[in-house]
Amino acid sequence: MRHYFSRLEDAIKSNWDSPALCNYQGDTFTYCNLATSIAKFHLLFEMLGIRKGDKISICAKNSARWGIAFFASNTYEAVTVPILADFHPDSINSLVNHSESILFFTDTDIWKKLDISKMPKIMMVISATDYSVLYARDKSQASLMDGLQDAFNKKYPMGFTRDNVSYPKDNDKELAIINYTSGTTSAPKGVMIRYECLSANVEFGQSRLPSYPEDKIVSMLPMAHMYGMMFEFIYPLCGGTSIYFLGKTPTPALLLGALKEIKPYLIITVPLVMEKIFKSAVLPVIKKPAMKILTAIPGINQLIFSKIRTKLLTAFGGNVRSIIMGGAALNPDVEKWFKKFRLPFTVGYGMTEAAPLLAYEAWEKFVPKSCGKAVDSAEVRIDSEDPQRIVGEIQARGTNIMSGYYKNEEATRAAFTDDGWMNTGDLGIIDDAGNIFIRGRSKNMILSSNGQNIYPEEIEAALNNQPYILESVVIDRSSRLVALVYLDSDKMKADGFDGEGVSEKISEIMNIVNKGLPSYSKLAKIEIMDEPFAKTPKMSIKRFLYK
Repeated sequence: MRHYFSRLEDAIKSNWDSPALCNYQGDTFTYCNLATSIAKFHLLFEMLGIRKGDKISICAKNSARWGIAFFASNTYEAVTVPILADFHPDSINSLVNHSESILFFTDTDIWKKLDISKMPKIMMVISATDYSVLYARDKSQASLMDGLQDAFNKKYPMGFTRDNVSYPKDNDKELAIINYTSGTTSAPKGVMIRYECLSANVEFGQSRLPSYPEDKIVSMLPMAHMYGMMFEFIYPLCGGTSIYFLGKTPTPALLLGALKEIKPYLIITVPLVMEKIFKSAVLPVIKKPAMKILTAIPGINQLIFSKIRTKLLTAFGGNVRSIIMGGAALNPDVEKWFKKFRLPFTVGYGMTEAAPLLAYEAWEKFVPKSCGKAVDSAEVRIDSEDPQRIVGEIQARGTNIMSGYYKNEEATRAAFTDDGWMNTGDLGIIDDAGNIFIRGRSKNMILSSNGQNIYPEEIEAALNNQPYILESVVIDRSSRLVALVYLDSDKMKADGFDGEGVSEKISEIMNIVNKGLPSYSKLAKIEIMDEPFAKTPKMSIKRFLYK
């Protein structure tokens, strides 16, 4: 397997003057700019005394400078710690500290909400917006940035050229990234990703869906998550492709405008986005009485389906070779229509712990209701006496699988079987051709419309800490988070709450809870249950009854 740094080097040298990382309607950095910036940061890291294996955190909105900071850290062989910009400030403080980071890239507005006293190992904080120094432990460190250009010119008196680009490739088994799966401040799960995990995903992507220098891609998923980081950033860049960052979750109008202008070769998204597009742009058309008749006539229906396909792909820019969805199952009815249109879509399967891909199949061979076949770098099995018919937990092992959870031995032990297979927490079957079919989720994670993981237990814990709430279940209802709560009605009556007073108190509780949550996991509504939630013999709530 080829190290991904080798592909990155080739992409930089072959596309020296071509756009690499671009902020949509903003700054553009060529591959030359990228390599030069990486080299400057390497020099700064050296002057700061940062060593191989030290931790560098990045918590900022998607941008070209985010990408430069990532590669500067990663190619220096520091352990990169991407943290979601939407996490609560307390969580960011906690995760930077838990990771033992000594350098921190962040946005100015995020920095204003943080407490440096809670991140005692940090020696310097650098703005991810303009690379200015936001904090330095002492003045001598702060002055290093001011003299960086002179030091760089001294190190490269003949100028920095393609020949100076060289990154280490003898580190396959070493730790490259710690990626936190949630913003919890207690026993956080930092997924430990090796360099070979990254290389395996890049290798698979470039072999199955190669990207080229003439290609462009839009980055809209959070880069602090492996899905967006790998397939909207690392993998395409290794093919010489130009990456365009939207910066924040776009409105539908902004997104469609960007796609029309940039004309990406690939769209990485979650099913919910495609389902929304179908319901708003396609379903009203095919539901018309005349269209129902015409789409039932062989021959004519194919002409109609072809026009719909063309219209959809044109809306995506007209150059799309594939649409890859992941993170959740696609609505079966929507999937049937997409198949009729011959839309080039496929649904993959992965998780942060696989960096992230576990299963994929090209759209031409994709089997409906499946999530593809195991990727080349992994084996997948079903923990069942009859994997083709009896549902069992999906388990995996391979080059792309994590080493474990950082400083969390208990979670690491629970993640692997005695014979070394990783428990995914998902349930499914696998057919004789190797297609994987997910039948349920033993995990309760909810995927937001822009690809961010929402862990309902964390919200429920906050709710259950509020007065009068005995228990709760958080569900996803049409992309809105709704909390079902069972109240201590006797206590509420004793405290004088009745009728309208109860409603006001619930609104107050929702506001309090939402203030402590990231923007993407705030509650839209609280509904009161008349009876306690149904329980299993172990007294766990039967969640499936409340979906």
